[in-house]
Amino acid sequence: MAEEQKSKRLMSLDVMRGLTVAMMILVNNGYNESFSQLQHVKWNGMTVCDLVFPFFLFMMGISTYLSLKKTQFQATPEVLRKIFKRGILLFLIGLGINWFDHAIEGDLLCFGHLRIWAVMQRIGLCYLAVSLFAITVKHKYTIPVIAVLLLIYTFIIIMGNGYAQDSATNILAQVDLKLFGYEHLYHKSPVDPEGLVSTISAIAHTMLGFLCGQLICSKKEVSEKIRGMAANGIRLIVVGLAFMYWLPLNKRIWSPTYVLVTCGLAMLLLALIIQGEKSSTLFEKDGKKRGLATFFLVFGMNPLFLYVLSELMAIVFGHFGINGFIFDTIHSVVSAPKWASLAYAFTFVMLNWIVGYVLYKRKIFIKL
Repeated sequence: MAEEQKSKRLMSLDVMRGLTVAMMILVNNGYNESFSQLQHVKWNGMTVCDLVFPFFLFMMGISTYLSLKKTQFQATPEVLRKIFKRGILLFLIGLGINWFDHAIEGDLLCFGHLRIWAVMQRIGLCYLAVSLFAITVKHKYTIPVIAVLLLIYTFIIIMGNGYAQDSATNILAQVDLKLFGYEHLYHKSPVDPEGLVSTISAIAHTMLGFLCGQLICSKKEVSEKIRGMAANGIRLIVVGLAFMYWLPLNKRIWSPTYVLVTCGLAMLLLALIIQGEKSSTLFEKDGKKRGLATFFLVFGMNPLFLYVLSELMAIVFGHFGINGFIFDTIHSVVSAPKWASLAYAFTFVMLNWIVGYVLYKRKIFIKL
């Protein structure tokens, strides 16, 4: 029975991770005019689109706990080598995606203006930081470390004008500018949304997922874990909303309130998914996976590979005009531009899902 419950919990994590990756691909690949909830807020505020990346970091925190638990959190040379290898690899893959975006246009030697930061780079740094914490610091200090990181970051953005929509006065933009130079940064917002200083907050974010991993692996009954996740999720949301007047939700700077609210929502969603699986109604029937479970498991079993594939595919589609051709074909049937954009995005998700399904059926799981 214990082994069955363990299997169910792990399946729930894969399903939620798959849901998150599918949504990441969906919101990143609208064409022309999209629904506002499928676009990032330009500055303060939050949409559904602004939930997907923080959900992924939260899930990565859980996965980091589960993975390192197998090694008893020992800082052996082999464990350290694997941690650094993976963290560096994730960072380099992100740089590779940025390079490919230039290279496909013929700008092979783009290193003088290659953007340093992006999603994969942030994932790599957060994974590295949380993994090193996990094997070098007693886990009873997890909550104090999260609190200290968020307090330090709060001090930085308050004293450094972190909410200013002006790169000339915003400390987050200025640090990146001084350390890396204008040509290596993101230019579509006042600050690089995956810049160096805001990674402090993103690490605390990932550690909240790590903390949730501790709860999942505890000896408590599944029902008690679900109640614990739901209660903690509500607490995080309430605290985040309580401070929202002074520290508005802001994905661009990964504000502390954004961390609390999105992690709280992630906990609630995960609790709901685990509850659905525990009752054998949401993803299974008579011991067999429902189609919904299989759909998300395809993404959840190869999450980073399929995300990277989607980024490279989007670059190729854009360069050769494939995206325009597909959209125009859809638009000829679906006249409303926003719905046509959504249909295109869903088509793009399904193209990636097909690749993932082949890997899933062949039990090929690519770990990046």
